[in-house]
Amino acid sequence: MTAVKIDDRLTVDGQPSQETLSALASGGFATIINNRPDAEEPGQPGSAAEKAILEQSCLAYRFIPVTAATITEADIHAFQAAVSAAKGPVYAHCRSGTRSLTLYVLGEVLAGRMKPGEVEAFGRERGFDLSGAAQWLARNAARAPQVKGFYEPRTGSIQYVVADPKTKRCAIIDPVYEFDEKSGATATHQADEILAYVAREGLTVEWILDTHPHADHFSAAHYLKQKTGAPTGIGARVTEVQKLWQGLYNWPELATDGSQWDRLFAEGDSFKVGELTGRVMFSPGHTLASVTYVIGDAAFVHDTVFMPDSGTARADFPGGSARALWASIQAILALPDDTRLFTGHDYEPGGRAAKWESTVGEQKRANPHLADMTEERFVALREARDRSLPLPKLILHALQVNIRGGRLPKPEADGRRYLKFPLDALPGAVW
Repeated sequence: MTAVKIDDRLTVDGQPSQETLSALASGGFATIINNRPDAEEPGQPGSAAEKAILEQSCLAYRFIPVTAATITEADIHAFQAAVSAAKGPVYAHCRSGTRSLTLYVLGEVLAGRMKPGEVEAFGRERGFDLSGAAQWLARNAARAPQVKGFYEPRTGSIQYVVADPKTKRCAIIDPVYEFDEKSGATATHQADEILAYVAREGLTVEWILDTHPHADHFSAAHYLKQKTGAPTGIGARVTEVQKLWQGLYNWPELATDGSQWDRLFAEGDSFKVGELTGRVMFSPGHTLASVTYVIGDAAFVHDTVFMPDSGTARADFPGGSARALWASIQAILALPDDTRLFTGHDYEPGGRAAKWESTVGEQKRANPHLADMTEERFVALREARDRSLPLPKLILHALQVNIRGGRLPKPEADGRRYLKFPLDALPGAVW
């Protein structure tokens, strides 16, 4: 494949040789984007090797691996962001260049700069078959719900706006209230970005939902309720988490009846997002109270499974259980294979761009914690891994906010808010 210049900002190509990679700087390029998953075929250099070569030439490198069948909006936006941030022309490659150009045209359509009907002709004029991109756009337009993910890089958290395209009503799931433990500063940039998106798209917020009391960030549920008036919800067994942490915090005045939320969901409960019906699956293991929200063809699986290249979530928090996590994951994998799974975190393994959408079928085939796995092997693997992990750095900060529905402590006499956390309350934790 000969490199094809798309415009002054972007050139796409098939797999370059090591010699070509080394020469890209002299060709005037500033950023290289690799869209090939590692080990796609024998002899492929791979991401680490490409990065090492390019660093010698002082070229910026981004790893956004995709396959034709698994491209998601996260991949498209990561590609757009990499091109936009580049300090000069961008060279993007995959095996043939088709996936790189697909990411570009999908981004152009989603941004309103290209019409869906123009995609295939755009490809033919440049020697590419973009019928797969056209099919992706058709599938995406027909999906219900429409899901927008917001990646919070400080904690690797993903927040979601889940909308019924027919009624323009939506739910917000797992929103983040920012906190810096070094300075004690709080901020609502993430939540305000969600509100701006909701306003821009003309959506009405029907629910603000948390999948569980988070241990690595504050929940913005209460803040968003104040801004939108929408009710909040969480799994009903949050009351058990409240009682557990009431003791750890020596907090006798804490209400442990779940009254901090408007709705406590039990297994099998349903709710509406516009004309779409959501249902609740009890999914313990990561925490006592974890739930999965299934809305249309989308399941919000929080900290149960991560992306297929990242395995599964830890199960060693107070009240956690690797065996319970296995059972919860099996219930999720019993959903239809084409069910979209939206995870709660991504930590960009191997330097790839953040991702958060997979399918049940992909998880069964490619997740090393699940493919050809037995319960006993999973429990042993998960428990061994968890014994090596330090606790989240914000766990003692976050839980006292999140077991109160995202409410910050009340101001004291000096007008300031104060967090309280116990010393030596979690014996055996890895430092």
